[in-house]
Amino acid sequence: MNTAMDAHRRKLTFRAWRRGFREMDLLMGSFADKYMAGLEDDEVAEFERLLSVPDWDVYAWLIGQKPVLDNHKGPVLDRLIAFRYEAQPG
Repeated sequence: MNTAMDAHRRKLTFRAWRRGFREMDLLMGSFADKYMAGLEDDEVAEFERLLSVPDWDVYAWLIGQKPVLDNHKGPVLDRLIAFRYEAQPG
């Protein structure tokens, strides 16, 4: 049975795959594909907040180029930073 939250999760996964540059698409989209279904509601909200942050800021956090701002720290971002994209065979 599909719920409103399921639809919301699908929309966020779609947005994660369309960030603006390919590296972010691969990182955030692959993360969403792998973990979105298992995220708690508050974690989904955190992921949605991350999607509203400019690409270059999130990318700098993910590659360790800049420290994460306190107001964006959280368990989902921690998991995203630890996430390692692995290319899948086509």
